[in-house]
Amino acid sequence: MRVQGEERHRGAWRHEAGAMLRLALPLILGNLAWSAIHATDLILVGRMGADSLAAAALGVNLYNAFLIFGMGLVMAASPMIASERGRRLHSVRDIRRTVRQTMWAAATICVPIWVVLWHGEAILLAMGQDPALSADAGRFLRALQWALFPFLLHLTLRNYISALEKPIWGVVVVVSTVAFNLLACWILIFGKFGAPALGLVGAGIGSTLSGFFMFFGMLAVVYGDRRFRRYHLFGRFWVPDWPRYRDVWKLGLPIAITLGLEVTVFNAAVFLMGLIDKPSLAAHAIAIQIAALSFMVPMGLAQAGTVRVGIGHGRRDPAMIARAGWTALAMGVGFMCATAILLIAAPRLLIGIFLDLGDPANAQVAALAVSFLAVAALFQIVDGAQVVGAGVLRGLQDTRVPMLFAAVGYWVIGIGVGTIMAFTLGFRGVGIWLGLASGLAAVAVLMVARWTQRERLGLVPHRIPPGAAMP
Repeated sequence: MRVQGEERHRGAWRHEAGAMLRLALPLILGNLAWSAIHATDLILVGRMGADSLAAAALGVNLYNAFLIFGMGLVMAASPMIASERGRRLHSVRDIRRTVRQTMWAAATICVPIWVVLWHGEAILLAMGQDPALSADAGRFLRALQWALFPFLLHLTLRNYISALEKPIWGVVVVVSTVAFNLLACWILIFGKFGAPALGLVGAGIGSTLSGFFMFFGMLAVVYGDRRFRRYHLFGRFWVPDWPRYRDVWKLGLPIAITLGLEVTVFNAAVFLMGLIDKPSLAAHAIAIQIAALSFMVPMGLAQAGTVRVGIGHGRRDPAMIARAGWTALAMGVGFMCATAILLIAAPRLLIGIFLDLGDPANAQVAALAVSFLAVAALFQIVDGAQVVGAGVLRGLQDTRVPMLFAAVGYWVIGIGVGTIMAFTLGFRGVGIWLGLASGLAAVAVLMVARWTQRERLGLVPHRIPPGAAMP
């Protein structure tokens, strides 16, 4: 009997690992493809010169601060849908309500963000950035900002099909967008096929067109596949549902603030680099893009962990919650160990994708990028741990305490240590990267400790809707 029990136990873990991989792999591919869209923009802009690359870095990082905040808000849909499926596998109405009101929330948040981004040049100047770079970045932002709303709508639909554990169509749409974005930006930046050469503004317009391409692609998916069509997501879409709208904000706002704190600490690093010199800023843009590509894998595992833990949460199944969370953490940390080795072993190979290493004018930027990647390799492991830790906690709808962890880790420790090391101790750009590593390490420890506490306690109490059947 004991042997049979141990075999069932191992079988349950193997089943969870398989389910996690089947869900995570398409999400990872989708994340890599989404990151490749921004990488494509930087590669094309980089061919215009270091100044254009630096201006694009300023604009993209200001835009991403708001984009990630919006992403966090609409990510509330994933644990809400997963938990509902755990309670009632064939639920339709509550899932439809969640998707609709998440889109309403996306529309709400976009309006003030557009107003702010329209004044991007003034914001960058107020932060002490170079006037010429700020002017170019401001023009770029006025073309790019309109990509926000279609992107958030696309992401809501992608979270919807992922929470239903059918994420592959989201990958197809995003991968198709990579090719579309490459073609659109190439034409608009350099003036191909008779189009005017718009430079940075062309890159912004191309990215906006890509946002609409993604949204309409996801619309085609949810209307074209009967598994998704049965939910009738857009029937009577205009009718308000204020209770569910409030639920989305209640769960999504702490996620948005957490992600916002994380991305803005990296954005702050960009602005601090701008205070050092242009080569440091350009090198940082390359190094952070390379680090972001590797980050897409644990991010996908975090998304899968949210769904799998969320289903266990809805079922009120502590064993499934524990298996799903620890499986996601083990996979995320294991992958980041491998990427750390790659960043140390072959940094120039990676940098050469973004910069012509044979051009003597790029030698200083390349050398700085190598030093930044050496530090990035050190925090790969803790970066994977913190993002997956946050993801599995979201599956338990535990979002407020992780928000406080992010505030302390990223801004008190990360920016504090980085600023002191860069400007007081004279480590310059490397000091900023060491500060980022310190902040990530602090958040990782706190997130995993929080998960360990929650997992040992079993289920986190959650509200069961009136009339809902217990499994």
